[in-house]
Order: sequence, then C-alpha cells, then structure tokens
Amino acid sequence: CIGAAAAGARTITASAGPGIAYMVENLYVASGMRIPIVLLDVNRALSAPLSIHCDHADSMLTRDTSWISLFSENAQEAYHNIIMAVKISEKAMFPIIVNYDGYIVSHSIEDVEMLDDETVRNFVGPSDIHRIPYPLLDVEKPVTYGATAQPDYYTECKYQQHVDFLKVYDIVKEVFAEFGEIIGKTYDFIEEYKTEDAEYIGISMGSSFGTLKDAVDRLREQGKKVGAIKIRLYRPFPAKEIAQALSKAKGVAVLDRADSFDGIGGPLLKDIVTAMMWSENKPLIHNFIYGLGGREVHEEEFMKAFDRVERLEKGIDTRDSFVEYLQVRE
Repeated sequence: CIGAAAAGARTITASAGPGIAYMVENLYVASGMRIPIVLLDVNRALSAPLSIHCDHADSMLTRDTSWISLFSENAQEAYHNIIMAVKISEKAMFPIIVNYDGYIVSHSIEDVEMLDDETVRNFVGPSDIHRIPYPLLDVEKPVTYGATAQPDYYTECKYQQHVDFLKVYDIVKEVFAEFGEIIGKTYDFIEEYKTEDAEYIGISMGSSFGTLKDAVDRLREQGKKVGAIKIRLYRPFPAKEIAQALSKAKGVAVLDRADSFDGIGGPLLKDIVTAMMWSENKPLIHNFIYGLGGREVHEEEFMKAFDRVERLEKGIDTRDSFVEYLQVRE
C-alpha cells in the first residue's frame, strides 16, 4: 500500500487485530512519508489468549502513529466514514483509519442507505490523477521516499508533521460539512446525547454507544440527570470539544474497550483527563473496562457504571484506583 500510494494511486486496504499489529512499523512509515492511505480496521482483540472477536486493542496500537482515526457506531456510519476518509486523507496528506467493531458491525445485517456511484465519485474526486505532489514513479521529477534523516534534521521533520497534524481538525470539519450537504445531516467530532442538563456523563466509542443511550434513557426515567457522548474523531483528539461538553458535569464514566495495562487505566481515560486541562470544571472521572474479546455489553452494566460514578462523586463510595473492570464474573 505504501508503494502504491507513493506512486500516486488512490489506496485503500483493510485489516484487523494481529494484522494491524504486524504492520505497526509501516504505519509510522506511511504517516512520516505523508502519503494518503485509507485503512479499514475491523476492530478485533489481540492474543493471547486467542480471540477473533471485538475489542479496541488493535486500534489503540495505532493511536500514536500520526494516522487520522474515525470510529463508527454502526454500518451506516462506517459507510459514510469510509467515503469521507478518502477525501480527508487526500486533503490532509496523512493516512487515515476507519474503525468499526468486528462482528458486531462487520458481520451483522443492517439497513444502509447507499449513495449512487456518481455522487460518491463527484464527492471524492477523480481517481486518475496523482494523489500526491511528487509521485514516486514520475521519472521527469525523480524523488526519494523514506530517506535517512540525521540528528540535525530529524527533529524538524517531526515538528512539521506535528504542525500539519494540527491542521487536520479544520480539514475534517470541512469535509464533514461538505458531505452533510449530500446526506442531509452533518457529522461532528463528537456526538452528545441528553447532555444539556446532565450531571453524570458516560463516554464511549463504537457500537456500544447505542447501548449507552438506552442506559441513559432508563436512568432518565428514574429521574437521574445523565447523558452520553460518542467520540467519532479519535485522532487528532477533540480535546476542546470534550472539555466544553463536560463543562458542567459532576462525574464522568469513561468506557474503554481496551486496557493499557499500565496501572492507570485505559487509553481513552488518559485522553479525557488530558482534555479536561482545557476546562475550569474538574469533574470526578472514573474508568471502566468493558467488552473485551467480544463480550456482549448490556445497558444494566452501563447503568451500574453511572451509579458507581455518582456514589464516588458524592463520597458514598471510595476508590483506590481510577479504573475497574465492569464485567468480571465472580
């Protein structure tokens, strides 16, 4: 894929789990070379023990690789994300990953509204042009990709990559808006559900957001002021949007479908805690690991997470860790 993209071809591939792990070095190569590639990550757990089912361990391997990353709740959103990913990647000159949950989304039957081919072609642009300014196979303008950078140049290369990655926010917003004109609804970096007056908010990514919303509805019926947030754009991380969405919350349940095994908590926990540096509000934040290896999650379990956060925030419960597993069998 790297060679094809460097030669100027529009390049799309797919993988999952161990396949993602095998290519980690090349993920850094692709982003460092600033070539547009679309990678579909059908989220799968990593061994050992062996599992072919869903969690987000594979996508968390990619979070620091300078690939743009989108998460999808369902088949419709995955379809839309893939179309938008082509344009985002080629505008930003960074590779992009579209994540959707293995089996739960990838092997389930759902109704999907399809766009006609001509509409998609017009949106993403022609494929018979070079996707990059200096294609590898242009013999009239020979270039080298992946050359060695000595210590007196390497930092400047990475600094420019850092600066340009910050520009991705505006590019994603622009493409979301343009695509919204076609489908009649505009996506955003995050999606909020009943957060306007929420005191306690749960945050998740991927297919579990529907279950989280059901949990919110049931707790609302009990008079609880709760809400939910789905993260669609994972990298670059929408820190300011998260800080704004949590600006009035008393407690936050961060729901991670992967564990970092660092004694602190899951990957999403660290992102949320860092994002709150932008906010004067400092809610209690607690991390829940769930859904590993494809374990089915139910709204009752998310309701327990909300209850745990409320009890911690009110001082009824205490904790000696910021993270706990939500679904461990006794």
